Amino acid sequence: MEFSEFLHTLRVWDVSLPHFDPDAAPSSPLPLFQEWLMHAAGAGQAEPHTMSLATVDADGRPDVRTLMLHDADAHGWHFASHSTSAKGRQLAAHPVAALGFYWPAVGRQVRVRGRVTPAGEAASQADLHARSTGALAAALVGRMSEVLPEYGELEQASEAAWARAAADPATAIPSWTRYVLAPESVEFFQGEARRRHVRLRYRRVGADGWERELLWP
Repeated sequence: MEFSEFLHTLRVWDVSLPHFDPDAAPSSPLPLFQEWLMHAAGAGQAEPHTMSLATVDADGRPDVRTLMLHDADAHGWHFASHSTSAKGRQLAAHPVAALGFYWPAVGRQVRVRGRVTPAGEAASQADLHARSTGALAAALVGRMSEVLPEYGELEQASEAAWARAAADPATAIPSWTRYVLAPESVEFFQGEARRRHVRLRYRRVGADGWERELLWP
C-alpha cells in the first residue's frame, strides 16, 4: 500500500463529538479554555496540557515544538524553558508566539497568539522547583538544542544531574525561565460530523475587552 493510500484509511474523530453553542460562550476566552481542557481530560484525552509552541528565528522562519502548559490565568498562558535554548533565544529576539492545542478525543482545537514576556526570576525558580525530581534533573543537564556528539555524554550528564537534584532539590538554575503569552487572539474549533465545524475567535479590544466572531470552517 502506498503511503498516501494508507493515510486515507485512517479515521478522524471516530467518536461522539460534543455540541458547542458559540452563542452561550463566555465574554472572554480564559474560562472557556479552562473548561475545554478539563472536559478533554475527563473524556480520556491523554496529556491534554501538551501544546505546540511556534516561534520565529532570526530569519523570520517559523519553528515549532511540543511542550507542556504550566498555567493559564488572567496574565496569559504559561510555559517554561531555558533562556539559552533555541526557543528562548528566538523569543528574546522576537517576543511573539502561537500555541496550538489539539484534543482528538473530543474533536476540539484551540489556537492562541500573542506577545511573550519572561515572568521574572522568582516566578521562574518557583516554577522549576514545583516540578518533579526528573524534570529538575533534566533542567540541570541544560545545553538544550546544542549538538550532542554522542549519546553517552547525555547519559553521564543525566546521572550527575539526577544525583544533584536528589541531594539539593532547591538548587537554582539561572537560565530557567517561565514565559507568559498574553493573548491577542484565541480561537476555539469544534469539529462536527458533517464538516460544519464551529470556529469561534476572540480578539483583544483595548486593555481588557474582547470581541467575538464566527469564522467559516
